[in-house]
Amino acid sequence: MLRKKIKKRRDDATRASVKREMAKPRIARSARIAELKLDAVRIPEEPSTTMSGVVDRIILSARPSQPEQANIIVDVPDKRYRDLRIENTLIDEHGDDVSLKKGAHVEVTLTSKNAGHAKHHHP
Repeated sequence: MLRKKIKKRRDDATRASVKREMAKPRIARSARIAELKLDAVRIPEEPSTTMSGVVDRIILSARPSQPEQANIIVDVPDKRYRDLRIENTLIDEHGDDVSLKKGAHVEVTLTSKNAGHAKHHHP
């Protein structure tokens, strides 16, 4: 008898939560996305990832018109994607020109402007 009462209470609680959910206005996914874009308080951010790395070497340019490059080794499991080369002409928070030095620890952030839904591929 006690078991039956407990089950009935659970069913009532489930029914109540379903009723609360059903009482909310239905809205299409596209309308939810549009609502998020119109929200003035919300600051939309592009999808991004940040990884740490170390400046492995500085590559001097063959021509004076081209800037030198910094070769950065990032901490990723797949060794094929560890090397990253960027122009070694950076600007600090005060607007001054700076450049990376060999052995410097860096944080690399990759940002996507037009990211779609990623399809996961498991080899």
